[in-house]
Amino acid sequence: MNTFRDDILEQAAAWRQEGRRVALATVVTTWGSSPRPVGSQFAVDETGRMAGSVSGGCIEGAVMREAMDVMEDGKPRLLDFGVTNEQAWDVGLACGGKVQVFVERVE
Repeated sequence: MNTFRDDILEQAAAWRQEGRRVALATVVTTWGSSPRPVGSQFAVDETGRMAGSVSGGCIEGAVMREAMDVMEDGKPRLLDFGVTNEQAWDVGLACGGKVQVFVERVE
């Protein structure tokens, strides 16, 4: 049992019970260097409250903005984030990587 993931889903459910709009982001694909594994989740409510993580911070701002839009229009999104090996080397990282995050509204 993944207690951390269960906590995120329980928090999202609690926010919904309170009548808040909620979005859930899930890491669905990784390649190369990725801060969080497939299955990692991030929940956010309409007030900006957050639970969980999909990136360790480096892309969460972008995911948060998309999650707010998803709560508003109800349209799920598949987000792509990546750094090529060349870009990673230029900024001093060991290797490049890619992560895809699926963002959906919780009904």
